[in-house]
Amino acid sequence: MKKIVALSVLLVMMMVIVIPALIVGGSNRLDPSLAKKGKVSKGEDVFIKVYMHEQGKIVEMNLEEYIAGVVAAEMPAEFELEALKSQAVAARTYAVKNMLIFGGSGLVSQPGADVSTDHRQSQAWLNEEKLKERWGKNYEAYHGKVRRAVEETRGQVVTYSGELINAVFHSTSGERTASAKEVWGFDYPYLISVPCTWDQKTPRYQERKEFALTDIEQLLGAETQVVAAVQNGSGAIQVIEKTDSGRVAQIRIGSKILPGTAVREKLELRSTNFTVEIHDGKMIFDTIGYGHGVGLCQYGANGMAKAGRDYRQIITTYYTGVAIKNILDS
Repeated sequence: MKKIVALSVLLVMMMVIVIPALIVGGSNRLDPSLAKKGKVSKGEDVFIKVYMHEQGKIVEMNLEEYIAGVVAAEMPAEFELEALKSQAVAARTYAVKNMLIFGGSGLVSQPGADVSTDHRQSQAWLNEEKLKERWGKNYEAYHGKVRRAVEETRGQVVTYSGELINAVFHSTSGERTASAKEVWGFDYPYLISVPCTWDQKTPRYQERKEFALTDIEQLLGAETQVVAAVQNGSGAIQVIEKTDSGRVAQIRIGSKILPGTAVREKLELRSTNFTVEIHDGKMIFDTIGYGHGVGLCQYGANGMAKAGRDYRQIITTYYTGVAIKNILDS
């Protein structure tokens, strides 16, 4: 991943750890010359080198087999087929963008590997054994459904102006997605804020968390002096700035000004789209959405699929101005 300064590198790495998110560097152009360099012919199977972090070894596997394991790990299998297809296309785009044979940088920490099964480094991935544990008696049905989603989008990736995109995704947008610029500081024309009305009836849409004021001081730092601020009536909380999508950019809590991202992390809130009030000696946070909010909204994708949209419509809704191409047509 390419960053402008060292602090940007640390910030983006942290975001990738907390939510698979997934900002990928490189400027791969999807053209026949890249396929030829990687010795990939039209219609031929593509293989990816995956670092199996639990075993500490690199395994080469069919790209589509790998994508099936990612989709199964990253999105609930009970979701609509078209939503699973959109996840497959996003996951494949991330993988191909990283692959050495397509001009990607690979996995920097493990030379020779393209991606890792550790969600803190790449995308989550589960093997057959883990999926049987997760799905139990539903294994055959869910496995078949995921495989169908992968097969029916075989080889498809998302591009913008011929270049593979940073196919980031998250769980739940909450009213609208966030832009990459407001979250990470990097302005991608296809990762802008867009309305999302398809995730409002999901179990992850809203959450309330209550904290004792003393706990707030412990979690955010004693220098916040929240208890004293409440006692002297000087005003303990104030949202100073919001992002373009309505999330908290900066907030004053007690005597300390904090980024919304820091409050979310330290209080383990679902997103930075929150409101806060003090009542009966407690600080109460009401949060909408789950995740960083950039790119594909998974629950929104499922809502769109239920409303009759196909995966192409889902992809082009959450990634602005993009096209879907097939690496197997090279």
